[in-house]
Amino acid sequence: MLTSEPKIPGISLNNVVPTPEPALLTGVPIFFGCASLKPLTNQSQDEWKKLTLATDFDKYFQQDTQQAQGYLRDVIQGFFANGGLLCYVIALKDNTLKTLQKALEVSEVLEDADLVCVPDIMQLADAEVMQMQQAVLHYCEQMGDRFAILDALNDLGKLNEQRQRISSQNGALYAPWLKVEFRVDPIPPCGHIAGIYASCDRTVGVHGAPANIPLAGVLDLSFPLTPTDQEQLNPKNQAGVNCIRSFQGRGMRVWGVRTLSPIAEWQYVNVRRLFLTFGRWVNRNLADTVFEPNAFPLWVRLQRELSVYCESLWRQGAIQGALPQEAFYVKCDAENNPPENREMGQVIAEIGLAPTIPGEFIQLLVVQSSSGITLT
Repeated sequence: MLTSEPKIPGISLNNVVPTPEPALLTGVPIFFGCASLKPLTNQSQDEWKKLTLATDFDKYFQQDTQQAQGYLRDVIQGFFANGGLLCYVIALKDNTLKTLQKALEVSEVLEDADLVCVPDIMQLADAEVMQMQQAVLHYCEQMGDRFAILDALNDLGKLNEQRQRISSQNGALYAPWLKVEFRVDPIPPCGHIAGIYASCDRTVGVHGAPANIPLAGVLDLSFPLTPTDQEQLNPKNQAGVNCIRSFQGRGMRVWGVRTLSPIAEWQYVNVRRLFLTFGRWVNRNLADTVFEPNAFPLWVRLQRELSVYCESLWRQGAIQGALPQEAFYVKCDAENNPPENREMGQVIAEIGLAPTIPGEFIQLLVVQSSSGITLT
């Protein structure tokens, strides 16, 4: 609190500096892979670990002889080399769907995480890989606040089939694999890509496209991709494979920003992640409204707080428009909260955001009920 000198005898002016709300972290992946925790005191073998340095992996984990060719350690090195600052690791005792699904359930408590990477499943047969990748995508959709960075098969001839067999608005697929120092065989790209996401989030925001960015710590690609390959892997108005391309004098760069969704509104990684982050903000900042009476004062509060947040997105350049009203709208009143909804215990706020083209809104409904807040 800052107190100024009074200009009127007996009157003082207090300027209260508001405490900023905790930042909403983004670009925080959970890595699932084959490893085991070192036998440290008071350490559960089912426990997840938080890493802030690449060397933290060797502090907590070890890879058995049978797992020596696993990718987890090198993928995490790639994450930190490309700008990642924080990640979580959950070790899998084996590479089975049942074990992965159990680990995904364990990860639900990690509220800071918004990305998911599963590099070691790429050691399996193609059909198993795609089955487990679809399970990860299903998990991300159920959670409603996470995005999967998936690895393409290390075979150019199989990429279109993989692209067509897995589908989700909450995931993206990257090819080819990467050759890195101190390793003969190439590794899946998800860790390096997650680092690019994290770096882009800090410098631009989740609305920035994590593309046209050079990868650090990469010696070569497992196979080259040509402009023709790029066109075939990214057909118009369809789900696509995001290519990593090598350009003379410019290094190896991420050259794609497509999701695995056939839905036009959700075909770009940055647009989808903007809306996922919006949902995370709503759940963090408006969760207490569940206990307020479903009446006019609550509608006013929701309208006000959602509008303030949307305007902050507009000021950051996350949504497009010369004026705020061109970039977003928020509606929470008697019209979208009729008596029948109120009797069901629901409060509905309608939001429209223009993430790419001014005037073309993607609509959301924030539905508040006794079970919590959902975004549709």
